[in-house]
Amino acid sequence: METRIWRWGPCLPGARASRCQGVMEGLLTRCRALPALATCSRQLSGYVPRRFHHCAPRGGRRLLLSRVFQPQNLREDQVLSLQDKFGDLTCKSQRLMLQVGLIYPASPGCYHLLPYTVRAMEKLVRVIDQEMQAIGGQKVNMPTLSPAELWQATNRWDSMGKELLRLRDRHGKEYCLGPTHEEAITALIAAQKKLSYKQLPFLLYQVTRKFRDEPRPRFGLLRGREFYMKDMYTFDSSPEAAQQTYNLVCDAYCSLFNRLGLRFVKVQADVGSIGGTMSHEFQLPVDVGEDRLAICPHCSFSANLETLDLSQMNCPACQGPLTETKGIEVGHTFYLGTKYSSIFNAQFTNIYGKPSLAEMGCYGLGVTRILAAAIEVLSTEDCVRWPSLLAPYQACLIPPKKGSKEEAASELIGQLCDHITEAVPQLHGEVLLDDRTHLTIGNRLKDANKFGYPFVIIAGKRALEDPAHFEVWCQNTGEVVFLTKDGVMDLLTQVQTI
Repeated sequence: METRIWRWGPCLPGARASRCQGVMEGLLTRCRALPALATCSRQLSGYVPRRFHHCAPRGGRRLLLSRVFQPQNLREDQVLSLQDKFGDLTCKSQRLMLQVGLIYPASPGCYHLLPYTVRAMEKLVRVIDQEMQAIGGQKVNMPTLSPAELWQATNRWDSMGKELLRLRDRHGKEYCLGPTHEEAITALIAAQKKLSYKQLPFLLYQVTRKFRDEPRPRFGLLRGREFYMKDMYTFDSSPEAAQQTYNLVCDAYCSLFNRLGLRFVKVQADVGSIGGTMSHEFQLPVDVGEDRLAICPHCSFSANLETLDLSQMNCPACQGPLTETKGIEVGHTFYLGTKYSSIFNAQFTNIYGKPSLAEMGCYGLGVTRILAAAIEVLSTEDCVRWPSLLAPYQACLIPPKKGSKEEAASELIGQLCDHITEAVPQLHGEVLLDDRTHLTIGNRLKDANKFGYPFVIIAGKRALEDPAHFEVWCQNTGEVVFLTKDGVMDLLTQVQTI
């Protein structure tokens, strides 16, 4: 990526002010044009994160990098060989997430999610909440322990085999750790005996841990035994209404991935163990993906290859040749009809006063998988890159090394940090001060590049000028600009967050 360096001083009235503003607007325009810097509209960005307290006793509201829990080897800029420490690694996202301390292995297929990853995941959940609630979704939370009799009623206790993680309580009662919740949610609706068609549709969703006994857990968060998922279950009064809901949720998924700036493809898919009569997957095309996709370059047709007759590889819609690619599944939708409602007798009273079975759909998003997949498709080989909405912190400030000629600028960048926190509401809790001043600026910039903060602000030699100029790196465009304090504030004020 080409690195462009721009320099300007204070914004003055007249032509210089216009030129200064134009350069900054151009920088932000180029940033927003990148998939890695997709931003949401201001109408959807009213959430202000709570302030955190990993700060020094007299550090005020400053968020200090030295207080963030992360591997000591990274803090000292001495990353060990991953091959020696973790064995065989299989994809870029797994390697990077381990290397920079986003995850840490606990057992096969299970990982500790460390602070940066948790912050990114919480942001992703907020975006998901916005999209689901915009179409009428209501958030619930169902038990992780799912009684065996629910699964036995649908015959999935046996059909899902070893994929279910099973256990018995002290009374000998059997449970599984829920990999999905069709049985549980349908039983819940069936228990409501006086539902009317006027109350439908219900769009009920949750974001919870899921468990599957993967035979070969691999690729880090892309295929594990324990993971976070958003699963929505819908209940409608007719097949026509259920189809409308299906389309509505699919459109919300498209909106979600567009907001994240992730290039995706919606493909026809097999219903698998979930069942139903129609299914689509949302895939991120990438070589490490385990799914094989057939895409027509001439029309809108696309499908998972497992749904096609491999002896006939022409597009069924236009008869043109299909191209094959690989993808990571990050979302899946199913039209279930009455498969589950008929088993559990999930009924409502229809317009004629008669009992009728609810028409159902279910819709999943792999929350932790989306994080890993985004890193897989956006990052360089050495540095993490995030969708800008999900970056754990929007900016990292780097003061001079202790004892260096530029040390006098330390107070200036501390003041800048405080001013950003106070004057830019959307960046409250989003600005991190790298106070590891025993390290050189170069070493800390290297770390910042690995972590993928959208903006890195450095107090170097030019911070001692009058007026002081700060070196600002836009990580996602590779551009470097030198700005006064006012210039930095003008730039960051235009940054949008959730």
